[in-house]
Amino acid sequence: MSEYQTSPLNIKSWAEEDRPREKLIRRGRSSLTDAELLGILIGTGIKNMTAIDLAKLILQSVGNDLNNLAKLTVKDLSKFKGIGEAKAINIVAALELGRRRKETETLKAPKLFASKLIYDFMKPYLLDLPHEEFWVLILSQALELIRAEKISSGGITGTVADPRMIFKLAIEHLGSSIILVHNHPSGNLKPSIADLNLTRKLVEAGKFLDINVQDHLIFANDGYYSFLDKGEI
Repeated sequence: MSEYQTSPLNIKSWAEEDRPREKLIRRGRSSLTDAELLGILIGTGIKNMTAIDLAKLILQSVGNDLNNLAKLTVKDLSKFKGIGEAKAINIVAALELGRRRKETETLKAPKLFASKLIYDFMKPYLLDLPHEEFWVLILSQALELIRAEKISSGGITGTVADPRMIFKLAIEHLGSSIILVHNHPSGNLKPSIADLNLTRKLVEAGKFLDINVQDHLIFANDGYYSFLDKGEI
């Protein structure tokens, strides 16, 4: 090998106490510096520079600011000696996962403990619809939304709700309770005999499965009818 060629410095060749992977396992991920975490992603260094040295160099170029690091593209990172396209892709992918996690954390699940909150939540889905739709909202024990699912879509005067499908979804998503919602395109908020019978049937089935039917909302553009508020549940 020519003296001018570079020789990769693999993390495995370091003394055990200096290996960031082993440090992570022994002491936990929070014990590692930003450079050590980035060094794990880089994996190998070049002659006279370890992976952590390369990581420090990259971090220095962005003022040691992880937000600025996340703005670097594969092309930007590949300009650093020892960072090829594959390593640059690893870094970009890891930072994107971190960004997505942060984004997910800020989108807190709504807590649907009152009929007005349910009505407002459903507006984007049901407002101005010319046909009926039946939805189920699956909630956690703390009444936080786990999932909103359209069960069926029908005509102007009605739709079909299959109790088996409703409780199957609740069980699959580990729901503690459910809220039923369907709209009346006519604007009439009075529940039909079919609405009353279905609600009672689902309430009884929920008791057997230990899944509480929290409420059933009839949705219209200018208001709503809550079975819970009216003492029907």
